[in-house]
Amino acid sequence: MKASVYHVQLNVRDADVHPGVLGMSNGTTDVWLIGTPADRRRHAPHRKNPGLNHIAWRVTSRADVDRLHEEFLKSRGIPALYGGPREYPEYRRGYYAVFFEDPDRLKLEVVHIP
Repeated sequence: MKASVYHVQLNVRDADVHPGVLGMSNGTTDVWLIGTPADRRRHAPHRKNPGLNHIAWRVTSRADVDRLHEEFLKSRGIPALYGGPREYPEYRRGYYAVFFEDPDRLKLEVVHIP
């Protein structure tokens, strides 16, 4: 069976996006970060706990990784993990990525692989 991811929705306790939603897509797969209603915020996931560790979006160029870092992360004061965008040769030749956390500390990644 061949399958692909259609979409992923992450409900976050404190969505610092306007108007409480952030959507990203490559035209095939969508990922949504959506603010959770106050009465449902008791439990917080964490990337080091059992469950989802991280989601990676593959982009078409290193410039896309850098653009996300500059235009989205830095402009919102969201810190990049592991020193910002850089190569990760231990993963794969040419692997260039930036990692960051959503408001509930789930790890997100934007990567270019030539």
